[in-house]
Amino acid sequence: MHTLPKLNYALDALEPYFDRETMAIHYGKHHQAYLDKFNAALEAYPDLAAKPAEELIKTLDDLPETIRKTVRQAGGGYVNHNFFWSILRPVPSSPAGENLPEGSLAEAINQTWGSFENFQQEFTVSALGLFGSGWVWLVVDAEGALKIITTSNQDSPLTQNLTSLLGLDLWEHAYYLKYQNRRPEFIAAAWALYHWPEAEHWYRLARG
Repeated sequence: MHTLPKLNYALDALEPYFDRETMAIHYGKHHQAYLDKFNAALEAYPDLAAKPAEELIKTLDDLPETIRKTVRQAGGGYVNHNFFWSILRPVPSSPAGENLPEGSLAEAINQTWGSFENFQQEFTVSALGLFGSGWVWLVVDAEGALKIITTSNQDSPLTQNLTSLLGLDLWEHAYYLKYQNRRPEFIAAAWALYHWPEAEHWYRLARG
């Protein structure tokens, strides 16, 4: 049975960018609901339940048709949120300059987009351009190329054989209590919270 991962920070640790009430509902209610539906779908398939959730998402077409849609939606929501919480971190009490990537990922971003500012702008434009619910992602493909993509609902980049480095949940439940319909403010606020060393970790793993 899959479980809800423990957060690496308190629910109020992402203030003032992500408020405590939203975090409590997002993590404790929405994420938990995806997990519960995912586990329920796998109850009749103990061999599948024993596999990593990410593996099931990668191989959706191989799953029994009776659970494929639920695994895609609920399992996708579970996996996406697991990743999302891991690439956020509280802002240090004495931040040393802007929150920017370093190392090989920073170099790759500069090579791909010319500058971090260009990348940031394209990521933001992609996020703003997503209609309805979904996610915006920074991913790396099998050839090592960086890309910005969006996915609808709880679809995961894993289904496209892509490794996620950064992601932002654009469902209204992620921001509406604090930002209401001001999605651009939420997208802008998130830049202060990204945990770039974690993104660098996934980039290095993907590159081998």
